[in-house]
Amino acid sequence: MSKNKDIGKALWFDLTIPNANEVKDFYSNTIGWNSTEHKMGDYSDYNMISPINGETLAGICHANGINKEMPPIWMVYFCVESLEEKIEFVKKNNGEILRGPIDTGSMGKYIVIKDPAGAICALWEKGK
Repeated sequence: MSKNKDIGKALWFDLTIPNANEVKDFYSNTIGWNSTEHKMGDYSDYNMISPINGETLAGICHANGINKEMPPIWMVYFCVESLEEKIEFVKKNNGEILRGPIDTGSMGKYIVIKDPAGAICALWEKGK
């Protein structure tokens, strides 16, 4: 059994779109989230924050840089034990690796996959 208590959990949600400023305001007003800027070099993406407890719940990102090819969907990132094992499993079981692996340094690494039905999500292996 894994020592990582997050295996199988949805760790994060991102929405990557060309008009992040406008859509950030839409979700702030629709859901009630607050937002903070997250610097990405010469532009900012947004962390969406719970108005109740201040927890960062999601990201709304510009379709720039590393995110340029991301589809305009709410991407969920599921925690897995071994990304290498999951890459092999996806390939052997009618799935597709759309992106990655992307190494984020100490935070870990991830891949974006398409399952056999065509649904897209990300698999994340946390850093050590």
